[in-house]
Amino acid sequence: MARRSTSGSTGSPTGPRNRTPQPVRVRRRTFGDFVMAFLAFVALLVLVVGVPGALAVFVGWPLPHGMPSQDWLTQEITVQTFLHVLTVVVWLAWAQFTACVLVEVRAAASGVGLPGRVPGAGPSQLLARQLVTALLLVGATAASLTPGLSQLGHNSGLEGNHKGTVAAAQQTPGLLSPQQAKATAANVAEQADHVAAQARSDGGKHGATKFYRIQPPEGRHHDSLWEIAQRHLGDGRRYKEIYELNKDRLQADGSRLTEASLIRPGWIMEMPGDAHGGELVEMPDTHISPAAQKQIQRYDRSGHHFHQQGQHAENGDHASVPAQRQPATGTATDGDGAGQHAQQHATASHGDSSGLPEALVGAPLLAAGLLAALGRRRRQALWQSALDAVGGRRGMEPPTPTGDAQNAQDALLVGADPDGVRLLDRSLRGLAAALAAESRPLPVVYAVWLSSGALHLQLAQPAGKPPAPWRPGQEQTFWMLSRADAERYDDTDTAAPYPGLVSLGTMDDSRLLLNLEAVPGIVSLSGSESDRAAVFASVAAELATNGWSDRMTITLVGFGTDLTALAPNRLRHLDGVEALIETMEAETRQRRGALGAAGHDSVLTGRTGPAQHTRWAPHLVLLAAQPSAEDALKLAELAADASRLGIGYVVGAETGDLPGAAWEMEITREGKLLAPLLGLQLEAQLLPAALQRAVVELFAQADPERDPDGPATTPPFLVDITEQGRPAVYARLVGPYEIIGLDTPEDERSTLLQEALALLLLHREGVHPRVLAAALWPRGVTEDVRDALVERLRDWLGTDPDGSSRMRADATGRLILAESVVSDLDVLRSLYHEATQGKGAGSRAVRGRLLTDALGLVRGPLLEDRPEGRYGWLGHEIVDAQLPLLVADIGLALSAFHLEKDRAQKAIEALEAALKTADSDERLWNELLRAVHATGDPDRLRARAADFLSRSGARGLPPRTEALLDELLPTWREAVAAAG
Repeated sequence: MARRSTSGSTGSPTGPRNRTPQPVRVRRRTFGDFVMAFLAFVALLVLVVGVPGALAVFVGWPLPHGMPSQDWLTQEITVQTFLHVLTVVVWLAWAQFTACVLVEVRAAASGVGLPGRVPGAGPSQLLARQLVTALLLVGATAASLTPGLSQLGHNSGLEGNHKGTVAAAQQTPGLLSPQQAKATAANVAEQADHVAAQARSDGGKHGATKFYRIQPPEGRHHDSLWEIAQRHLGDGRRYKEIYELNKDRLQADGSRLTEASLIRPGWIMEMPGDAHGGELVEMPDTHISPAAQKQIQRYDRSGHHFHQQGQHAENGDHASVPAQRQPATGTATDGDGAGQHAQQHATASHGDSSGLPEALVGAPLLAAGLLAALGRRRRQALWQSALDAVGGRRGMEPPTPTGDAQNAQDALLVGADPDGVRLLDRSLRGLAAALAAESRPLPVVYAVWLSSGALHLQLAQPAGKPPAPWRPGQEQTFWMLSRADAERYDDTDTAAPYPGLVSLGTMDDSRLLLNLEAVPGIVSLSGSESDRAAVFASVAAELATNGWSDRMTITLVGFGTDLTALAPNRLRHLDGVEALIETMEAETRQRRGALGAAGHDSVLTGRTGPAQHTRWAPHLVLLAAQPSAEDALKLAELAADASRLGIGYVVGAETGDLPGAAWEMEITREGKLLAPLLGLQLEAQLLPAALQRAVVELFAQADPERDPDGPATTPPFLVDITEQGRPAVYARLVGPYEIIGLDTPEDERSTLLQEALALLLLHREGVHPRVLAAALWPRGVTEDVRDALVERLRDWLGTDPDGSSRMRADATGRLILAESVVSDLDVLRSLYHEATQGKGAGSRAVRGRLLTDALGLVRGPLLEDRPEGRYGWLGHEIVDAQLPLLVADIGLALSAFHLEKDRAQKAIEALEAALKTADSDERLWNELLRAVHATGDPDRLRARAADFLSRSGARGLPPRTEALLDELLPTWREAVAAAG
C-alpha cells in the first residue's frame, strides 16, 4: 500500500496521494547488511559463548560446595561473597538470554508463526531478536520467512512483531490502519464472487497448489490480502478468493483467519491456482527449510475442500450466507445491535415490493434520530397550539402524511434502532465518567464500529488499559465493550465525549461511525455531484438529530438550505465559501484563545472534570462543492489545527486531489464508499434528493409556525355515535385494555394479536406490514412469521355480515380496519368533535350531553395495564401527548358549559376529572382556580393554590398561574407560606 507523508502531528500533507495500491518492493541486501550481520554474529558469540567462558575462567563456581550452616548467615559479607552473588545473577541473565536466542532462531528458521515469549525477558528477547534478525537478514529467504525482520530498530517492546500495523497507523495522523479499519470482512464487487466461485471449481487446472507467507511490515508498509491479490492475481478485488481459501484454518501460532483484514506476519495463505509471482511457494520446494515444508504440508491438509465440506454440512447449501463476523478484536458476543437490527429487517423484507425507501430502512441510527426529532417537533406543535388556543379550541390532529412523505415515515418506523442509539450514548458517556473518575484524559477516537454484539473504539494511539467494563481489543488501539456490559450503563450527567461521530456505512453486520471532529485535516469526498449530495445530506441529517451528542453547530455550504428545518438550533446555512472562510477564521482564533485561557491542550480535556459542558461544543463544516485552489489552501490552513479545537471539515471534490485532505473517500454510482488507502469499502449510508425532500416535508408539516390556523381539527376517523352505529368490535384503550366482541385468542398468541390490533386502532389511515413487524418484533422477524400473524389477525377479527373482512389491505399494501372495528379513543374524538363543531355547536343541551359522555369514557392513561417489555412502539407515537390534551379540552369545554349557568361545583368536578389524566396541564389549573373562586370560598382557593404548588415541585407555579392567583387572591403567598 502506498505510503503517506505528513508534515507533523497537526499538519497536513503537502501534495496529492496515490490512491492505487502499489506492489511491495523487496529491499536488496547491501554491504551494510553484511557488516551488521557480522557484528551481530560477534555479539551473539560473545554473549552466548564468551560470557559463560569468562565466568568459568575468572570466577569459577560461585555457590558453596557444601550445605551452609546456621553460622553462615551471621558471617561478615566480604567482597568475595558479593562477587559470587553477582556471578549467580549474571549466570541467570545469561541463561535467560540464551533461551531467547534459541526461541528466536527457531521461529526464524521455521518461517511460520510468531516467536514464543520467554517469561520476564522483554528487553533480553528484544535484543536477541534484533541480533538474530541482523544475522539472518543476508539470507535469500529470511526476509519473507521471519516475522518482524523489517521491524529491526523500530520496535519498542516484545509485542512489536504483531503490532507493527498499529505503530504505522500512529505515525500518520488521520490514517486508519487497514489492518484495523477493515475490522469486519469487507464487501466486494459482484464479479469478485463470480471469479471466486470459478476459481474454486477450476483450482486444480493450473498445476500444483501454491502458498504465500504473509510478509512482515517494512517501514510503514504492511502486507494485506488486497495487495497480495494485486501482485499475484492481477486484481486486488480478488482478495476474497484468498480469504475464502484460508478462512477459519488453523495457523501454526494457534490462531485462525476470521477477518479478511486481520492477517499476521508468518501466516501461510493458500493461493488460487492461477496465482503467479516469485514470492509464491509450490510444494515440494527445496528453497525452504524442511520444518517450513512440514508446516505447509500440515496446513495443506486443512485445505479448502475440507472446510467447504464442513460448511455444506452445517448450512446445507454452498451459497449460504456466511456467519456474522466481528470487528478486529475477534470477540464474538451475543446480542442485538444496529447492524443486526438493520440486517434482520432487510432479511424480513427481502423480495417485498413495498415501496419503502431502503436508504432509511437500512440506516437505523439515522432513522432513530429523525424519528425522535420528528416526534419532538410534533409534540411541540401540539403544545404550542394548546397554549395559543382561544376559547379552549385548538388543532387536535397533525396532518397525516401521504405519498412519499408517508413512505418515508414508514421507513423511519421500520429502520429506527433507538436501543442502538441508547447503547452508544450511554456507553460513551459512561466511559467518559469512568476516565474522569480516574483523572485520565479522554483518548482521541478516530472511529467506532457498532456490531451485532459489541462496540469497538478505534483510538488514534494507545491509551493504556481501558476502565472496566471496557476491555482491550486485539490491538493496542482498540477498546471494546460487549453489548451485555453496555446494557448495564445507566444515564449519567456527563458531557457527550464524541459528538462528532457520524455513520458512513456498513461492512457486513458492522456499522462504521467516523469521528469528524478528530480528523487532523480535511475529509475529502469525491464522486458525482448527486452522489456526493446524498452522502452530505445523510451526514448532516444524522449529526443534526443524533442522540449521542449535546450541543453542536453544523454549517452547510453549497447544499441543504431546506435541511435546516430538521434542527434549526444546530444547522445553519451559508451562501458561499467566502463567508465560510471569514466565519471559520474568526472562530478558530476564538477557540485557540479560549483553550489557552482555560489551560487545555484540546477540547477533549475540556469535556471532562470541572470544565465539562462549557465552550467545547463541536463545529462541523460540510462543504459540498469543490472550492477553488486558493480557497482550498485557506481551508487546509484552517483545518491543520482543527482536531485540537473541535472543528471538522468535510469537503466535496471532483477528484481526490484536495490540499490538506487527511482522509480521502469516494462515493461510486453503485453506492459504495471507497477509501483504498484507509482500507475501507462500505455500503454507503445515503439520503438521496427525493428522499431528502420527503423527510423535510414531514418536518415542515409538523412546524407550528407553518399554518397560522394550526393542524387540522377533524379526527382522521369519525364514528357514528348514534345507537345505530354500535360497532361489531369495540376496544377500550383509554385505561386498561379491554376488547369486546371477540373471543380471546390462544394464550401464547393473545399478546401479539392484541398489540397488533392496538397499533391498527391508533392508525386508522393504515399500517404497513413492515411497520407492524418492526413494532411487534423490534429485533427483527422473518417474512413468513410476519405474514402468518397478519393472517391470524385477519381470521381473529372475522368478517362483517356482508362477508367483507374486518381487516383489508389498501392499494399500497397497508392494513386498514373496517369501520365496524372501533376503539374508545375513536369515540372520544368523535364525541368532542360533534360537541364543538357538529350538532353540539348549535344546541347547548346536545353539547353538554356529548361532553359529559366523552369525559365518562376516560378511565386512565392510554393502555394502562400493558405488559412490561411490550408496546415499545408507543415511544415513537405522539398519542401519549394527544390524549391528555384532548381530555383537558373536554374538561375545559364542560367546565365552561356549567359556568354559563353558574354551576361552579359541576365545573370543578369536570376539571378535577380531567386532571386525573392531564395533571400537568396549566390550562386546567387556571380554570379550576377560576371555578373555585366562583364559589366565594377563599379558604378553598388557598387550599387549591397550596395543592398546585406542591404538584409543581422545585419549579414553582407557572407564571400565568401565579399572575392569576395574584388577581384572584392577593394574599395567597402569605397564607401558603404560613401553612407550609
